[in-house]
Amino acid sequence: MKRVELFTDGACKGNPGPGGWGALLRLGPHEKELSGADPATTNNRMEMTAAIKGLAALIEPCEVDVYSDSKYLIDGITKWVEGWQKRGWISASKKPVRNEDLWHELIAQTARHQVSWHWVKGHSGHPENDRVDQLASDEAERIAAKR
Repeated sequence: MKRVELFTDGACKGNPGPGGWGALLRLGPHEKELSGADPATTNNRMEMTAAIKGLAALIEPCEVDVYSDSKYLIDGITKWVEGWQKRGWISASKKPVRNEDLWHELIAQTARHQVSWHWVKGHSGHPENDRVDQLASDEAERIAAKR
């Protein structure tokens, strides 16, 4: 099974507001950048979308190390999602889970692969995190400029 690194980030100009996401896939010396935007979204949705799109871009099952500076994404998929599923997508505070649609997509994409999740400190000189942050920010700026 191929081992792939996936670096992801999301950005939003206002929260909610115009947003962008960026992802970098790496398999050995090969790299592929992905990015996109949404005219009306939240930062958390863009963080999740980056991971979903990155995993979806893999055409065969892989071992994937996902790196993100989003505690929401990392904690959600590694700690909270099991409880949400058991409670019928109700949060610990007895409210509907936010972004349930994207959590379902992320679970489906994760199921195709063997995924390890890694949190990295944002804006701290981590080269790949800085790169995907730039991709996400550029997309958010681009979509914001069209408003």
